[in-house]
Amino acid sequence: MLDRIRAIPEGFVRSYGDLSPGAPRFAGAVLSAGHPADVPWHRVVRADGSIATHPPARQRALLEAEGVPFRGERVDMRVARIP
Repeated sequence: MLDRIRAIPEGFVRSYGDLSPGAPRFAGAVLSAGHPADVPWHRVVRADGSIATHPPARQRALLEAEGVPFRGERVDMRVARIP
């Protein structure tokens, strides 16, 4: 799972379900349990583009710094999502 997250290139995102089809909560559980510093956790968002971390400001700032486009409060998944 962590290797799949590391493989997400800068400027793109994947959803929890992309990482763990059929069990998106598993991907969330893996990330919430802690991870090495080299895992770009901020590149994982909900399928609708919303940010699951609380507060969302840090994750959004990291994504915006990489050029990830937003539409309102959500990542523009049509542009930024890697299937």
